[in-house]
Amino acid sequence: MEFPDDRHSLLEVIPDVRDGLTRTERIILYVLQETQRELNGRNVPTAMLYGRVLEYVDMSEAELHLYLDRLGVKGDGSHE
Repeated sequence: MEFPDDRHSLLEVIPDVRDGLTRTERIILYVLQETQRELNGRNVPTAMLYGRVLEYVDMSEAELHLYLDRLGVKGDGSHE
C-alpha cells in the first residue's frame, strides 16, 4: 500500500518528463525568477533566495547551492 508521504517523496526526486526538472528545481527557478522581477532584474542574493525557497521546500543552504550548481546558476547572477 502506498502512503501519501511516499508519493510526495517520490515526486521530489523524479524529473518531470516535460522538462527534466524535479519539483524542487522548478520551485527554485520560479522563486529566483519572481525575486529577480521584484528587484527589477538585479541579481538575487543567495541568502534572500534561500529564505524564500524555504517557504516551499525544507532544505539546507548547502543543498540549495548544489541545486543552483546543477541548474547552472552562477553566483554572479549569470547562467551557463
